[in-house]
Amino acid sequence: MTRAGAYLALLVAQAICALMFTSDILLSVIGVYPVPLAWSTREMMEVGALIGLLLGLVFGAMLVWRAFGDLRRAEARLELASGAFIDLLNTRFDEWGLTAAERDVALFAIKGLTVQEIARLRETSEGTVKAQTAAIYRKASVSGRPQLLSLFIEDLMGAERNLPLRASDKVA
Repeated sequence: MTRAGAYLALLVAQAICALMFTSDILLSVIGVYPVPLAWSTREMMEVGALIGLLLGLVFGAMLVWRAFGDLRRAEARLELASGAFIDLLNTRFDEWGLTAAERDVALFAIKGLTVQEIARLRETSEGTVKAQTAAIYRKASVSGRPQLLSLFIEDLMGAERNLPLRASDKVA
């Protein structure tokens, strides 16, 4: 049986246990008493239901623990990718010979800010930002923001293709 099948079987067993306890309580509350079971049979059913619920608790805790581990690994990969992107930006900016001001403007442009927003953040005029973006595009040999952004996307996609696959990433 696969792991997913085992979890599904446990879930079904827990549902049956919960249904047994719930129906017993509800029937007692509304005053309906079914045919009495032998004490030993009833005790065995309750012990089985308790075991099922406890197993569900244990396996649920294991799944939550695994989910937290997956989250930590995903955050680590995201931090690594973020660092790689910053390194890529700096490498490209160095290759193009951007000034410090042009680097700031290029970074804001890549983030998607408008000329007006960049000018406000840098406390400069829109004309200055337009001149700086024109210089950036010229140095990068692109005609505008979409092409500038596509350079980085292509670089990242190329880097992604060159990364070694982990066993969990391989498709069977």
